[in-house]
Amino acid sequence: MIKKVFQKFLYYLIKGALVVIPVGGAIFLIVWLVASLDNALNLTQHFLIDDSGHPLYIPGIGILTVLIFLVIIGIIFTNLVTDPIKNWLNRTINKIPLFNTLYSSIKDFTAAFVGDAKKFNEPVLVEVNETGMKKIGFLTQRDLQKIGLVNEVVVYFPYSYSFAGQVVIVKVERVTKLNMSATDAMKLVVSGGVSGLE
Repeated sequence: MIKKVFQKFLYYLIKGALVVIPVGGAIFLIVWLVASLDNALNLTQHFLIDDSGHPLYIPGIGILTVLIFLVIIGIIFTNLVTDPIKNWLNRTINKIPLFNTLYSSIKDFTAAFVGDAKKFNEPVLVEVNETGMKKIGFLTQRDLQKIGLVNEVVVYFPYSYSFAGQVVIVKVERVTKLNMSATDAMKLVVSGGVSGLE
């Protein structure tokens, strides 16, 4: 009798954990990220003080400031900055060692997710070796003739439980397009294969 009660207790404990831990973990990470960003970017605490002389912290001002700043920059660059100015700015940045490498990599990576020409939207299956081992990745470049590679493509393999990944050049015939959305493919890889097939 006690054994059955204990087994039921353990069963429901595990079921409850499977519901609460992913929800709680996701909420915690989002709240922590937003709070950290907001705290770091909250300008009010640098020039406003409360009645007791302490810096005044107003929750949400940091995030709001960044959103407004990004919208203003977007409006200016879309409507006021002409192509010659953009080209001059790009040429100037390209002349600065190290900074140009970091800037162009971050710019391309950001544009791949949120730009007009999204890159991580074509999930593929790549045969890695002769044993038949396969990996899920995202086709990011179809034409490599500029660097002398014919019939080869660039595939990005994200790591499980990480924001990092690996870039690999493979033969076209080893790449198969997957019949799934990019979001589901990313979930499948990042989760270590446990989600994304619902």
